[in-house]
Amino acid sequence: MKVCFEIRVKPERLAEYRHRHAAVWPEMLKAIERSGRHNYSLFLREDGTIIGYFEVESLDDSQAILAADPVTARWEAEMSEFFVTPEGRADQSMKRLTEVFDLEQQLAAIGS
Repeated sequence: MKVCFEIRVKPERLAEYRHRHAAVWPEMLKAIERSGRHNYSLFLREDGTIIGYFEVESLDDSQAILAADPVTARWEAEMSEFFVTPEGRADQSMKRLTEVFDLEQQLAAIGS
């Protein structure tokens, strides 16, 4: 399953957000890996919009694993002040985007 999402960082926190993501805690990286997510990337616009992308077998299972993980809870607590979101954890309130084009899928459909 491919997952693409949008979330917003407070514009006044952009520099520190970049700094923190330049070297994410090793134990947080391992937690993400254990949750089944791979090909995970975050893209940041200057207005604070983040577009994230990852692939996973089951989003529900991945979310549950991260929700139960104490390292993730610590990371999310520290990062919560960076986001323009409703109350709660930013990773649980991401706005998923709908995929409208997949090159490989369309090439396969035409037999390329």
